[in-house]
Amino acid sequence: MQVSETEFGLIRIFSVDEPESGSALFDHDLNSEDCLNLVQSALGATHLDPDYGELFAVADLEEFGLRGYMVQGLGIAEAEVTQDALRLDALSGTVLIVLSKAFGGHAQELSPKSPLRWVGTYREEKAPVHYEPLPSSGSAGVVEEPPHPHQPNPHLNVLWAVLALPILLIFVGIIGFLLFK
Repeated sequence: MQVSETEFGLIRIFSVDEPESGSALFDHDLNSEDCLNLVQSALGATHLDPDYGELFAVADLEEFGLRGYMVQGLGIAEAEVTQDALRLDALSGTVLIVLSKAFGGHAQELSPKSPLRWVGTYREEKAPVHYEPLPSSGSAGVVEEPPHPHQPNPHLNVLWAVLALPILLIFVGIIGFLLFK
């Protein structure tokens, strides 16, 4: 069972074959180091984040049931769960649920072994995207470009230079006349 580094939105479900003696193999707390190590070893996983996995008794779900939890709690499409209804309803005892995020973006090959037995891999249903108009009327209309700042006409600069040149020559002539008189 291949896990890619970009895997997203997959949910793997495993049943836990408990011994007939009734003693639990796992303590149902993935945050406990011993339980996490046992689960990781049984999955054949190189990396497993306990925050994205669950280990619990199916009976704990009471009337809600595993299928109800998969649809409403995990966001799996009801049609996908209904396809496997007989197999899912037959599960009793302990189940392990592992979300894609549990692998932390690490590509790895899972090879589940006893006491884990793979039940199925399901995809989270994605909510459809709806684009609705904004509620404020201030957002209505077309956005216009801001007015450009006034730029002076470059021809006007040449005109000022042509007019200023004779005045400057007259002024220099007067100063020269007064100095060399």
